Amino acid sequence: MVERRLAESRAKAQALIMAGEVLIDGRPAAKSGTLISEDVEITVKESLPYVSRGGIKLAHALDAFQMDVSGVVAADIGASTGGFTDCLLQRGATKIYAIDVGYGQLDYRLRQDARVVVMERINARYPVSLPEKVDLATIDLSFISVTKVIPATLELLKDDGVLLVLIKPQFEAKREEVGRG
Repeated sequence: MVERRLAESRAKAQALIMAGEVLIDGRPAAKSGTLISEDVEITVKESLPYVSRGGIKLAHALDAFQMDVSGVVAADIGASTGGFTDCLLQRGATKIYAIDVGYGQLDYRLRQDARVVVMERINARYPVSLPEKVDLATIDLSFISVTKVIPATLELLKDDGVLLVLIKPQFEAKREEVGRG
């Protein structure tokens, strides 16, 4: 999809496939990573409004909680590709500290945005030093419980700051409580 200029990156292509937005010869793509021949027609039904599906999830939460983020300074804990960061920017946030334990995952366009402070290889379990307190902190993590990150994240917030957490039950339950697959 990247070679055919149907997606900006492999991560974006994967997100489109997972969202059911990609058709191969008129049928939904089964999964990302499937090899196809060059003569196959690939179409994208509709592009995602954000760099990843995370942005859609955050947008829904902001709407449900009637939260206006215009003018806020935020910390995006577990930024990854930047879905939450992208959503916050599109809704008017003035600065976002995009914090992630990984490296090189944040979408190129977001990396180039002057409103985004890229903070990679940062384990958010431990206190992070920012030049200012933030109005909003968002957390979207995988493979770790949010309970391990919340205490250090609360330290980043202003006294009247808001913490918005995406909870993924498979990472919150004990190992024996989670089924295979």
